[in-house]
Amino acid sequence: MNRLQEKYNGEVVPALRKSFGYGNIMQVPRVSKVVINIGLGEEMDNSKGLEAAANDLTIIAGQKPVMTKARKSIANFKLREGRVIGTKVTLRGDRMWAFLDRLMSTALPRVRDFHGISANAFDGRGNYTLGLKDQLIFPEIEYDKIDKLRGMEVTIVTTASDDNQARAMLQLLGMPFDKKDA
Repeated sequence: MNRLQEKYNGEVVPALRKSFGYGNIMQVPRVSKVVINIGLGEEMDNSKGLEAAANDLTIIAGQKPVMTKARKSIANFKLREGRVIGTKVTLRGDRMWAFLDRLMSTALPRVRDFHGISANAFDGRGNYTLGLKDQLIFPEIEYDKIDKLRGMEVTIVTTASDDNQARAMLQLLGMPFDKKDA
């Protein structure tokens, strides 16, 4: 069992049960999945850019990404329906816990001038989305082997019914929220 998962089961669940008054252990919010997304933007025509983004995502997540396609055509963006516009990975189980542990303990502290992440990026249903400017904050990525800096979105999907419960759970897990936002 992962270190972060042991912390969740041993410390976070009892603390949440006490603070929110859950009668049943199944009411306690938990992390159900983590979705990592890289949108290609201007690089849609470049097949090597798509390949490089997929390779970076494979190294970071530990599993092969899925290519995301446009659902409808938008002329202003020169976008056609069915065209590949990005890559994404959905992590569950042990890989999800391992990724969250690496994100919180090694990757986020490597960001230059890091003061914490915003505590206000919840969607109203208990899910948290974090935008990263480049893939170099992950120690697995070698600086010499990348062709371009690519941003990515990390979405942490929880079973919490509202943002306060999800925020409390992520804080107890060790998510480095900015002190002025909290």
